[in-house]
Amino acid sequence: MKSVPERYPALDVLRGMTVAFMIVVNTPGNWNAIYAPFKHSDWHGFTVTDLVFPSFLFVVGNALSFSMRKMKSFAHTEFMGKVFKRTAIIFVNGLLLGMFPFVQYEQGHYMWKPLADIRIWGVLQRIAVCYCIAAFMIRYCNSRTLVIMCVLILLLYWYVLYCFGVPPGPYSLEGNVVGRLDALYLSPGHMYKHYGFPFDPLGLLSTFPAVVNVVAGFLTGSFVQKNGGVLKLFAAGILLVAAGALWNRWLPINKPLWTSSYVIYATGFDLLILAALITIIDVWLFRKWTYFFEVFGKNPLFIYIVAWVVIVLMGMIRINGGSVKGIIYRDAFSSWLSDKNASLLFAIAYMLMMWLLGYVMDRRKIYVKV
Repeated sequence: MKSVPERYPALDVLRGMTVAFMIVVNTPGNWNAIYAPFKHSDWHGFTVTDLVFPSFLFVVGNALSFSMRKMKSFAHTEFMGKVFKRTAIIFVNGLLLGMFPFVQYEQGHYMWKPLADIRIWGVLQRIAVCYCIAAFMIRYCNSRTLVIMCVLILLLYWYVLYCFGVPPGPYSLEGNVVGRLDALYLSPGHMYKHYGFPFDPLGLLSTFPAVVNVVAGFLTGSFVQKNGGVLKLFAAGILLVAAGALWNRWLPINKPLWTSSYVIYATGFDLLILAALITIIDVWLFRKWTYFFEVFGKNPLFIYIVAWVVIVLMGMIRINGGSVKGIIYRDAFSSWLSDKNASLLFAIAYMLMMWLLGYVMDRRKIYVKV
């Protein structure tokens, strides 16, 4: 019987590319000087940056296609224990990141952050919940049933968005049901604060369609492990991108609402990127460049967390009235580059610094697993 490899270079590279790009878009030198592709769409629409988070969920599903081979043999209680433990660890880390650095700088001195202003939902929290739901779906459903469930989730979410929205429209910032549901159990202080309106783009209801991104990653990873043809991946990717673009006529592609059209549109691009990577790496055997991204892919969550913590500390620590980040950005980048180029180069340099951390960890065989 043919053994299944524990790692697939194309999947590792996709995971690493996602982490690297996530760091770049999250750490510009100047948030007011960003090239358009590195910005999220304001509301409806799609940019390259809008592909990053669904791709992260997609690669979580890829990883599940390996880990579930072992976990499916666990007894029900053992399986539940491992899934809930991992979910809790990731979720709590997300809460702590939202609270970090636990103090804020106001009026010339530091003060503790009030608990009433701590955001409940966030990137890691969504990853945790999506992982948990997807793991149980995968454990107890075959591939055909998973596909049917994903279709039903997306259609039901569309129905809920449309039927429970209020003026000025079911897909508007003020009228969508996603924000109104979160407002029932969260105070404005516990929600995302940058829309000028109580709305969290990573809230409870919009987490359910995001589960489909994870399940899609699992199904794709399983397909790749069975030596599925790359042409089928290309075809599926083109089909999903086209379907998402068509669906956009009735249900706008919208990342903050995580609309169903957005899910299949982003998944289609993930399939196309993965198919291209398999072609380059496994068919053409062009592999010399892959190690750079594999470094990120071997400790993705740890590097993401460290990247967040360090950039926050750089912004918090003050020297002669300025932050460490501000001083470095001013002296090393904006002093000789245009605003947007300086901002982008700062982000790339910071990403490379995180790569060095990942490189040292890989050389020492240090892999942080949750």
